[in-house]
Amino acid sequence: MSESEEKIAFVHNLDAACATEFGATQPSLVFFRQFEEKVVVYTGAADKEALLTFVKPLMVPTVFAFTEDEIEAVFGQQQDCLLLFRKEEDNESAFQKVFEEAAVKFKGKILFAYAGSANQIQGKLAEFMGVTEEDYPTIRALLPANMKKFQFESDVNTVTIDQIGTFVDGVKDGSIKAHLKSAAVPEEQGNVIVIVGTEYDKIVNDPTKDVLVKFYAPWCGHCKKLAPIWDELGEAFKDQPDVVIAKFDATVNEADGVEIRGYPTLKWFPKGNKEGESYEGERDLAGLKKFIEDNTTAPAAAAVNEEL
Repeated sequence: MSESEEKIAFVHNLDAACATEFGATQPSLVFFRQFEEKVVVYTGAADKEALLTFVKPLMVPTVFAFTEDEIEAVFGQQQDCLLLFRKEEDNESAFQKVFEEAAVKFKGKILFAYAGSANQIQGKLAEFMGVTEEDYPTIRALLPANMKKFQFESDVNTVTIDQIGTFVDGVKDGSIKAHLKSAAVPEEQGNVIVIVGTEYDKIVNDPTKDVLVKFYAPWCGHCKKLAPIWDELGEAFKDQPDVVIAKFDATVNEADGVEIRGYPTLKWFPKGNKEGESYEGERDLAGLKKFIEDNTTAPAAAAVNEEL
């Protein structure tokens, strides 16, 4: 363990009097830190995993403001975390006090942190969690091992300790479904169908459609280069009801089972395979049209490629 945990100093002491001074017996382990309860005696099993489970939560306060110092504890060590997003002036609010009391009561179940706009890291955290200032105050949970996010649905202004406990239990036991980010459903659609998080299943998993999706980020240079070609592709197949040319802004939308590693990612979801397959061909109009022609079951698709 000492080889993998750089932030912890490991000391070996054979002095029985020293152990007694800190409330331990030999052989035993004692964890020292510089905040809250400064001396914590370990009483668990003599194995690495049990010791890590004991140490990890102790490396941050019972409730803490999210800063760069806590990134490793949450994301690096993949510790589940409950997050209160609120305005800076709400630091002394009733719901903040309830949140802090809940952190003490449910210590060990999940980490407790709060954030607003005090620093750039908190802003990035809010963006990652799909939270805007219009949502404040709001409580969210994060399971970093699989990056699942959860939203507390009740009014945070009147939240109780028991409500927080019920929410934490539901997140941990899987009875509460993960919250997925979604932009608003477009009022109108063009030749390229805009897919948002809440519409993903309905459009992509439609068994009567062959769907080609561009997963993109608006700031991505390669995505910008592909955009006019994608519009031309939508124009080419606009009269083919069985073929859907679509795009999904993965920075503001999420869907169950969708994990995008790079932008743009192109995936083909034909009628008979809604698991999808990656498109690895040429990213020009001719290559994309040829791919659809060769793979779609739409009877008129071949004629589209011949005409254009």
